[in-house]
Amino acid sequence: MINIKILKLASDTKYLGLTNKYTHKITAKNKTCGDKIKLEIIVKKDKISLIKYDTESCVYCQASASLLANYLKSSSVKSFKKNFKILNDSISENKIPKKFKFINILINNKNKNRYNCIMLPFTALSKALNV
Repeated sequence: MINIKILKLASDTKYLGLTNKYTHKITAKNKTCGDKIKLEIIVKKDKISLIKYDTESCVYCQASASLLANYLKSSSVKSFKKNFKILNDSISENKIPKKFKFINILINNKNKNRYNCIMLPFTALSKALNV
C-alpha cells in the first residue's frame, strides 16, 4: 500500500506542465518499467531558475519529480552536480545524509525495488545538465 504522504507529493502540481520555455530540455525513460519524464529547465548564470516536468509514470516517479523541483528552487548547477553525486553514492551504500532527508520518504527498504522510478527525475536532470 502506498503511503498517503507519497500520494500528496505526487499530486503536487506546482511544477507540473511544460511551457516550451527552457535552456535545457530532456526526455528520459526508465527501461525497467516504462516510466517516462520530460523536463524543461531554465538556467541563468549557473542558477536553476525554473524546472517544469511532465510524466507518464508511477506515483513514485511523480512524487520524486515534485520533491526534486521543490528542492532545486534557485539552486546552482554546480551545487546540483555535487549533491547528485553524493546522493547517488549514499543510496548505493544505504546511508543517506541528513541534507537529503527530504527523499527518505521515497527511498527506504519498502520501496527499494522502485529505486529506478524514484531516481528517474534526478538522472534525467543530470543528463540535461551534462553532469
